[in-house]
Amino acid sequence: MTKIIPAAEALQRLRDGNRRFAAELCASNNAITHADFAGLIAGQNPFAIVLGCSDSRVPAELIFDQGFGDLFVIRVAGNIVAPSQVGSVEFAASRYNTRLVVVLGHSCCGAVSATLETMLDGADSESRNVAAIVDRVKPSVESLLETELRDDREALRHAAIRANVRASVDHLRHGSAILESLIEREGLMVVGAEYSLETGLVDFFDGVPEDWDQV
Repeated sequence: MTKIIPAAEALQRLRDGNRRFAAELCASNNAITHADFAGLIAGQNPFAIVLGCSDSRVPAELIFDQGFGDLFVIRVAGNIVAPSQVGSVEFAASRYNTRLVVVLGHSCCGAVSATLETMLDGADSESRNVAAIVDRVKPSVESLLETELRDDREALRHAAIRANVRASVDHLRHGSAILESLIEREGLMVVGAEYSLETGLVDFFDGVPEDWDQV
C-alpha cells in the first residue's frame, strides 16, 4: 500500500529542502548507492509532482534538496501545460497517490522572454515547434501588455513569469476531470511557485493554504 503524504506536509518538505539548498546546508542522506537503489526498483512513492521548466539552471531535485524517488518531475520549456503534461500529472497523482503538484517557474525564463520578444518586437521563431511553446505562453501575458508594464521590460518579464505559472496552475486545476476529482475528494493541491536564480529561494505564491507561513 502506497503511503499517502498530505499536500501540506509535502509542501513543508519542499520549503524546508529549498531553505537548506539556499543556505548551502543540503542533507547528506540524499546520496544513494547502487545497493540502496535496489529498494526503488520495485516501485516509487514520490511525495510531490513538480512541473518545471527545462532550463538547465533549475533542477528540481537539487533546489528542493531531495533524493532519488522523492519527486515526480516533468520538465518542459516555459513550464507550459499541454496534453502530455496533464497526462503525466494525472498518471502520478492517480498511480502513486501523490497529493501535491507544484508548477515551478523561474526568474530569467527564456521561453517567457522569447514570447515577449515575439509580441513586442515581432520576432519570429524559425521553428514551428518552438513557436508552439510561445503560443501557449502568449495568452497568459497578453493582458499585461495593456498596462504600464509594457514600458518596463524587466518588470514586464517578472510579471509575465508569474502570470504564466498561474495559467499553468489554472489549467491543471480545471482542465482535467481526473485532477478536479482528486482536488475535490482526495486533497490534491496544485500550487504555483517561482525559483529565483539570484537567491536560490523558491517563493510559493499561488494556491498555498492561507495559514501557511513562509517566513
